[in-house]
Amino acid sequence: MRLGLLLICIFAVFSKGVSSDMVDLKPVDFSHGRLVISDNKRYLVHEDGTPFFYFADTAWQLFHRLTREEINHYFQNRGKKGFTVIQAVILAELDGLETPNRYGITPLHNNNPLTPNETWFEWVDEVVAMAREHGLYIALVPTWGDKVDKKWGTGPEIFTTENAYEYGKYLGNRYKETPNIIWMNGGDRSADGKNFALWDALARGIKSEDQQHLMTFHPQGERSSSEWFHQSDWCDFNIFQTSHSQTDYGIYERLLVKDYQLNPIKPCMDAEPRYEDIPIGFNPENGWFDDSDVRQSLYWSLFSGGFGYTYGCNSIWQFYEEGRTPMCDARRNWQEALDLPGSFAIKYARALLESFDYLSRVPDQGFIVSPNNDNKEKVVATRGVDYALIYIPTGKETVVSLDKMNTTKQIQLSWFQPCTGIRKPIKITEAKGNFTARPATRGKGNDWVLILEEVS
Repeated sequence: MRLGLLLICIFAVFSKGVSSDMVDLKPVDFSHGRLVISDNKRYLVHEDGTPFFYFADTAWQLFHRLTREEINHYFQNRGKKGFTVIQAVILAELDGLETPNRYGITPLHNNNPLTPNETWFEWVDEVVAMAREHGLYIALVPTWGDKVDKKWGTGPEIFTTENAYEYGKYLGNRYKETPNIIWMNGGDRSADGKNFALWDALARGIKSEDQQHLMTFHPQGERSSSEWFHQSDWCDFNIFQTSHSQTDYGIYERLLVKDYQLNPIKPCMDAEPRYEDIPIGFNPENGWFDDSDVRQSLYWSLFSGGFGYTYGCNSIWQFYEEGRTPMCDARRNWQEALDLPGSFAIKYARALLESFDYLSRVPDQGFIVSPNNDNKEKVVATRGVDYALIYIPTGKETVVSLDKMNTTKQIQLSWFQPCTGIRKPIKITEAKGNFTARPATRGKGNDWVLILEEVS
C-alpha cells in the first residue's frame, strides 16, 4: 500500500497531464432560466437548454445550527469546490421544532404547521438568497421525516394530510418566485402505509402554488422515491439513498440500474450515499468510510446512469462542534471537516464531465471485455458523443473494447486520476480491437478513469 501511495504522489508531481485545478468551475448562472427536464428525460437542464451539473452537499441542519457568518464561509468553501446544490431542511431533524437556532428562533408557533413563525421563514429567505449570491441552489426539504413518522427521530409527529397540504401551499406560495430552489419532499422516511397520503398531500400543496420548480422525494436508506412516486406528476426526478452500510456495487444494481430502466423515463441519482468519515454500518468496529469510498460511490453512480451526485460528510450534515452531542460518532469539528479529501473529488469529477458532451452520456458496460463479476471491484463504463469513460475502482488490469467507439477516426487514450484531477495522455491509436488497461497503482484507494476520445 505504501508503494501504491508513493506512485500516486509521483504521478501527481511529475505528470505532464492537465490538472482539473486549472479548470475554472463557474457558479450557477441563473440567467439561463429555471431548471427543467432535458429532452431525453435523463438530465436536468436550464430553460435555454444549458446543462445543469447537479453536484450537491448534504447540509441538513443548515438553517438550525449556523450563524449567517458561518453560512457565508460554508457557501464560499463549497462554491470553490464546484458544488452547485446544498440540501437543507426547514424543519430540521435534531429537535428542529423546539431547540431554537443560533438567533433564538423556532420555525412554528405551538409546533403547528398552520402557524409558521414569520421570523424563522425570513431567516430561511435570507439563507436562500445568500446561496444564490454564491451561485448555489438549495434543495429545500420542507420537513424531516420524524415530523411525519417519528421512528428513530426526535419528533414530535405534527402532520396530518390536511395540514400537510396547507403547509405545502404556504411554502409553494412563498418560494414560487425564488430562482434557486429545488423541492426535496420527504426526509429519510418511506411512504409506506399512512405516510403515502401525508407526503403526497405535502407535495400537492406545494405544486398547487408553485409550478416553476422541480420536485423529488428523499427516501429512507437503501430505497428510492420510485417505489411510491414514480407515476406521480409532482415527482419530476427520482432520487435514492444508498446510505451508510453497503460497500460494493450491488446497491447500485438494486437502486440505480433499476430506476434507470423504468418507464416513463425520469432522471435518477444518488442523493445520500456513504458519508465521508462515518462508521461503516454506523459501527466504528467496521472502520470508517474515507475519501476513496466517496470517489467509488461517485463514479459508480455517475457512470451507471446518475444525472448528478450528492456528497456527504458525517460532521457537516449535522454541523457538529464541541459542546454538541455527536450523532453517528462524529469525531471532528465541521469546519475542520470542510476540507476532507473526499470533498475535492466533486471538483475533479465535475471538471472531467464538463469537458465532454454531458447530455449524450449513457451507461455502456459493453466496453468491458475482461471478467467483471466482482462487485467489490466493479468496473463501470459510460459513453457519449465522441468519447467513453471507464472507471476502474481498484486499479485492476482491465481489457477494454476499442471497437465500441464505432468510429473511423483515431482515438486518444488517457488516464485520469480521480484523487488529483490530473489527466495524462497514453497514446493515439486506431479504434480497433482491444486495449489492456494497466493502471499505475493497484488496491483500495487506487482508482483510475480510462478516457477514450475521438481525435479531431
